[in-house]
This record gives sequence, structure tokens and C-alpha cells, in this order.
Amino acid sequence: MPRSFEEKLALYAKLAVRLGVNVQPGQELIISADINDAPFARLATAEAYKVGAKNVTVFYSDEVNILTRYREGSREAIEYTAGWFIDGMARAMEENACRLVVHGGNPALLKQVDPELVRIASKAQAIATQKLAAFIGNFTINWNIVASVSPEWARMVFPGESDEVAMAKLWDAIFQCSHVDTEDPLKSWQDHCDELAKRKDWLNNLNFYSLHFKGPGTDLEIGLAENNRFIGGWGQARNGVRCAPNIPTEEVFGMPHRLRVNGVVSSTKPLSLRGQIVDKIQVEFKDGVAVKAKAEQGESTLIGLLDTDESARRLGEVALVPNSAAVSRTGLLFFNTLYDENAACHIAFGRCIGENMTGYENLSPEQRLAAGANESAVHVDWMIGSGEIDIDGVHKDGSRVPLMRSGEWASA
Repeated sequence: MPRSFEEKLALYAKLAVRLGVNVQPGQELIISADINDAPFARLATAEAYKVGAKNVTVFYSDEVNILTRYREGSREAIEYTAGWFIDGMARAMEENACRLVVHGGNPALLKQVDPELVRIASKAQAIATQKLAAFIGNFTINWNIVASVSPEWARMVFPGESDEVAMAKLWDAIFQCSHVDTEDPLKSWQDHCDELAKRKDWLNNLNFYSLHFKGPGTDLEIGLAENNRFIGGWGQARNGVRCAPNIPTEEVFGMPHRLRVNGVVSSTKPLSLRGQIVDKIQVEFKDGVAVKAKAEQGESTLIGLLDTDESARRLGEVALVPNSAAVSRTGLLFFNTLYDENAACHIAFGRCIGENMTGYENLSPEQRLAAGANESAVHVDWMIGSGEIDIDGVHKDGSRVPLMRSGEWASA
């Protein structure tokens, strides 16, 4: 008998808590969600207590209030970040609280807001929350991010449909990509993560010096950082807990060398960034820096991101995703980075992920930079893969191994 929507949503919450975050007995869980996602957050809260969580705290955001801040707030209000809140979150994570982020809402929420105000607020927020971002990016704690559907998001993915139909279709796609519609979602997800782990082990054993991407509008060589370590599927947090940080996930990703990225690259999917849509991005890199960048839509938002700090124009992540991945097979453009990045190869401007460098936690900031790690207040993924992309792994002696041809794995 087919599962009802309510049964699927409950399984989705169970998957996020028990396998995604992998909440441990006695651990605190912090959930962040939009106020409209309260039904899912309540299910996740119940699951966390069932596995022995000591405490669950849910922080809700409200998109109406976010818009009100831009429309009615002073310049001081727009620049302000609540340090007391950030300090409290950091203290909780220092004490081993884990994290679940429920990502949804309106991808184009700030479309009508002055881009300069968005740039100011986003930069202030990124700089103020660097410490929190480090807990996630460096896998200090176990964490997970999942998506939840809003009417605004559903209408973007399924234009022309009623809210009810569009939301039902988008939820169906999410349940499909998250394995919720399988007989045993937790077992299916475990098997999937195990397969991704095999792929990352294969890449790590080859010990490449760089990756070369070639496709329409793209001819880019991405040098890999010293002691680069590809990650895929599972994440091993430094607190000893294994988690699956993204649901869904189809990527195997590594760390670019901050000084060794050269060539040109074009985006293959729109990017939802700071409440705006940025599309048809073209970037030229020289010695690791994005020296030229433009976009047919949302260019000012893109430039605002790149001007956040001196390292925002460098790369912090390179990820390989086959064109036949489950998210890609839906044939949908999600306008949501969690989903679109798992439908295509992608790169990220800004901050590196410390877990991608063996021994990262034992290095000084100067040693990390020397090894190629990029430190920035931002980390933004954007999609460059398609069924027309070819990728070679390049050894230091110049020899090459075909990794992808026409967007699919070519080896192993």
C-alpha cells in the first residue's frame, strides 16, 4: 500500500535525524527552519528525543520579517548582526551540540530589494558568522541539511501549476531524491553513501595534482591542495560521529589549491544567491583568482559575493557529480543549491572545507594557506557540469586519467 504524505514526511524526518545528523544519546540538537516548516521541525524534534537527545532547540526564521527589515530598517539595522545569538550558538557547538538545517523558503525572496542593501547585509552576516561556519565546514560536529517545500519555491520549479499541485510534485521529487520512496530509506541511504565512499577512495588512491574540466564555455584546470582528500557520502566529524551532511548527496568533492586555478568556466544552471537568481555566469581565473566575472542575470549580486573579502574570488571546493545522478534524472531545475549542486559538477567560491585536507586541524593558519587552503567568510557552490563536460585527472608529471566523459564516470 502506498505511503501517505504524512508517512513520507515522518520517514524524511527520521532519515534526517538518525542517519543525516546521527544524533547521539545525551547530545543536544539545534534545528534551524522557516516558520512555515514547523510541522517537519516537530517531527524531527520527536525523532531526536526518541534516540536519546538531551535537548532540542528550534530557531525559526520568518521571511515576512526578513523583508520588513529591508523595507523599514535603517542602514544600522541592515548592517547589524546579533552577536549574542552567534556567541550562544558557538558555545552550544563547543559543548558538542549537533545541527540540523531545514532549507526552503522563497529562492527569489529579495528580488525586489536593492542589491546594495542585500550586499551590505550579506557581507556583515558572513563575516560575523565565520566561527559558526567553521564548526560545519571543518566537521567539528555532526550536522545535516535537508530541504522543505514552500509555495514560492514550488511555483518556480513548476510554473503554471496551482500551489497545491506544484507543492505535491516538488515533495514527490524530494522524497525520490532522498530515497524516502524506497522500501527501507535508511538502508537505501546507507548503501548509497557506501558507494560514494568507494568512489572517493578510488580518487584518493590516484593522488592527482589537478583536475582539468573541458566543455562548452569551459576550459579550466583546478590544481588540488597539498594533502587533498576527496570526501563522498559519509562525513566523519571530529567528535567521532559519522553523519551524512547533505540529503540528498551525489557528490565526491575535494579542495582546490588557492593559487593554482587557471582558465575559463561557465555555469550550467542558475544559482539562487542572497535571495536573487544569478544565471549564465562566466568567470576567468588566473593563478587562483577570478580576474573576470559576469552573469547575464544577477551580475551585481555575483560581484557583491566576490567582493566580500580578498579570498572570496578564490575557490574552496571542487565536486564531481555524474550527469546520471538521481537528482539530475528528475530533469528538474530546482533553483536550490542543495539540489542543483547534486545534479551537476560544481565549484565553490570562498572558504575551503577543512576535512578535505589531511591534517588540517593540526596546521597553523599560515601552514594551511601555504598548503593551498582558502579561508574566506563565504562558501558558495555553483554548477558547471552537464552531459557535455569532460574531466581528466592530471598527475604532477602531466600524465592524465579520464575521469568523466560526456558527464559520466569514465573509469572505475
